[in-house]
Amino acid sequence: MSRVHIKEGIAKALFVAAAGISILAVALICVFLFANGVPAIAQIGLPEFLFGTTWRPANDIYGIFPMIVGSVYVTAGAMVVGVPTGLLCAIFLSRFASGKIAAVLKPGVELLAGIPSVVYGFFGLVIIVPFIRANAPADAPGNGLSLLAAAVLLGIMILPTIITVAQSALDAVPKKYYEGALALGADHERTVFRVIVPAAVSGIMAAVVLGVGRAIGETMAVIMVAGNQTLIPESIFSGVRTMTANIVLEMGYAADLHRGALVATGVVLFVFVLLITMLFNVIKKRGEMR
Repeated sequence: MSRVHIKEGIAKALFVAAAGISILAVALICVFLFANGVPAIAQIGLPEFLFGTTWRPANDIYGIFPMIVGSVYVTAGAMVVGVPTGLLCAIFLSRFASGKIAAVLKPGVELLAGIPSVVYGFFGLVIIVPFIRANAPADAPGNGLSLLAAAVLLGIMILPTIITVAQSALDAVPKKYYEGALALGADHERTVFRVIVPAAVSGIMAAVVLGVGRAIGETMAVIMVAGNQTLIPESIFSGVRTMTANIVLEMGYAADLHRGALVATGVVLFVFVLLITMLFNVIKKRGEMR
């Protein structure tokens, strides 16, 4: 056997091992979540756990519906803020920005990706929350720690993920698409938005999915600005508690059924992310079929 074949065999074995470790890690996480969370759900009762509106561990009442609603609202708000901004920025960097401008903006995007969550949380606490407090209507509930603050902050936090993945997808579109559209008489802007962007829709959808995953899984920054109230928010100025925040805030002192309910919250979050990913995949496949 030649040295080349030996190197190829070693590389193949390493790749297989890496893939196996990744799959094993996911499997172990699933086993841990379901083994510890499903018994708690069975003891509490699935309808009471999912649709109960009261979370009171001292009385063994565990209803996570307010946290589910809070997670959905915060994630949706982050998508409204982050997705259009991130996609437009990616299109600009990929197809419109000059070399000098791109050389300045790309390091800035990379720097955003490297900022710790707690720093984002301090930014939201010092800048976003006081701004909302000062400009909210007089009859608005809360003191700036609100659903709106969490949504805006998460919208900023998901920008690096969306911009980076979407730009890579746009850059990967073959040049012949652009050149062919220009040859048919389309101008630059029309070519970009009618040819290049639809051709990169698969990568753009991946960017959105990753952004959703980052938004719904974020914890520290949300805890610092969301208000952490276990109530269904009545407005965007009301305080909310997300599922991730609920786990982090109480896991340190939880025991017995309380701990099981928190792990079960993680199960619901896991299934929630899985369903969102499947939904985006269905939408992407329908878009490709068209």
